[in-house]
Amino acid sequence: MAGLINFEDEKEVKQFLDNLGVEYSYQCYREKDPEGCQRLADYFEGVKKDYESTAQVLKHNCEVNGHGESCYKLGAYHVTGKGGVTECLKTAYTCFMKACHTKGKKSVDACHNVGLLAHDGRALEGGPDPVAAQQYYVKACDGGFAPSCFNLSALYIQGSAGVEKNMSLALKYAMRACELGHVWGCSNASRMYKLGDGTEKDDEKAEKLRNRAKELHGQQKEQQLKFGE
Repeated sequence: MAGLINFEDEKEVKQFLDNLGVEYSYQCYREKDPEGCQRLADYFEGVKKDYESTAQVLKHNCEVNGHGESCYKLGAYHVTGKGGVTECLKTAYTCFMKACHTKGKKSVDACHNVGLLAHDGRALEGGPDPVAAQQYYVKACDGGFAPSCFNLSALYIQGSAGVEKNMSLALKYAMRACELGHVWGCSNASRMYKLGDGTEKDDEKAEKLRNRAKELHGQQKEQQLKFGE
């Protein structure tokens, strides 16, 4: 059994990390283990800072193994052209779509990204698709992704082709965003209760939601301060 690694010994640490790379490569390409491929991609990205190799492994693991997290990360690479891949929102959209429909760590995030790109329209031939955006925001919101819940609320407040203005649903999703800790979800829900928009006026609920928004805002500022210390 191997002994413990002395992390103060630079040569020993380098050998340990090199061995990890060999192990993950074996898992990925010889054992054909999708999780091994994901570990190899994380290794190239986080340890070696070799983004071209990262992109190659992500592409293999997404296209050959259909691994959701790899598809998600590959999509993110295509958004910016990282690792030498083509900068292309259409390709990113396809990758996020695969990840969204694959159960995995990043499936909810991927569904949100599909919603964003459909809402924005730059990844689609026909421009913005509010109906597709709504469908994928719902999937992500159901998965507990607060920004998708908030974006759904905004969609229903504005109304658009295929998605009718519906203040009751706008309030429902603003409330869900608030429950998940989204400041502006709480703020919008407070305003809707204050005005009686999509619901009966309720000053008490409006005040509670307003205070919750203030509380969340304070927490965010506190976290930023701690991060900067």
